Amino acid sequence: MTGSLPAGAWAAASEISIVLLAMNGDDAAYGELVRRRQGAIRNLLRRLTREASLADDLAQQTFVHGWQSIRHLKSPGAFGGWLRKLAVNFWLQHARSSKQEVALDEDLRAEHPAATVSRQLDLDAALAQLPRDARLCIVLAYNEGMTHREISETTSIPLGTVKSHITRGSARLRELLQAYGEAHVR
Repeated sequence: MTGSLPAGAWAAASEISIVLLAMNGDDAAYGELVRRRQGAIRNLLRRLTREASLADDLAQQTFVHGWQSIRHLKSPGAFGGWLRKLAVNFWLQHARSSKQEVALDEDLRAEHPAATVSRQLDLDAALAQLPRDARLCIVLAYNEGMTHREISETTSIPLGTVKSHITRGSARLRELLQAYGEAHVR
């Protein structure tokens, strides 16, 4: 099916309207959703994979699978969370199958120009020492701004476990970065 809106009308259309069109098989509508969401999905995956090309591959898998299964989406308003969950699931599937621990992407430094390279390297190194699920929960909470409940729904990790991962992971990060803070306070 081709786009039901003229090319210039996509920008003014609400995401829910576009999702409804895509759910009815409108490939141009889904193309617009990809255009709107690809940056956020790629950035999330780059933070999790530490490899830009792998993140791009996982993002592509996310969007292809999203197109194949969008008809099963229960609520058009849930599209963003649903798509983010697909992306996280593809990352987890890759991490489990490759048996690799995945750290934050070095490109994160470019997104935070106020952070010095030294501080960012220290943070990346500290995050790399956390268990995979704790790191995932912390990245989703602090980088993506997700609530504990949203993280639980996205990752299928029980809510209490998400809270524990964030609490223990944050405490471990403070321990690992304590020397950094002391060295720079003097």
